[in-house]
Amino acid sequence: MQKYSTIINKIGPEVESFLDEKMLILFGDNAPDELAEFCLTINVNEVEGDIVAGDTLQLGENTYTVTAVGDAVKQNLAALGHITLKFDGSTTAELPGTLYLEDSELQPVEVGTEIKIYS
Repeated sequence: MQKYSTIINKIGPEVESFLDEKMLILFGDNAPDELAEFCLTINVNEVEGDIVAGDTLQLGENTYTVTAVGDAVKQNLAALGHITLKFDGSTTAELPGTLYLEDSELQPVEVGTEIKIYS
């Protein structure tokens, strides 16, 4: 079941500075200018159902298993499009607005890349 789907509309010039930390920051079009340069700007869409460990995040052609979900991920994603994707394999959600994914090297993303979350 698909729980979420969106498209990357813009890539901030500083997004690459977080790749070594295995992080991507998502934000809707309403991101403050000082944050937008670090974010992937996405369409804000509804989240269907709860996002849970074991779900799959698809980023373009690549898929990643969700390992932990911060308490505010669903609300922030649906309201602001703002969450952090952290690809470190953590099984405990330390930050409420972070979606933790399997430990993986990040591939560069492009404008137009689709992001999906499904069970």
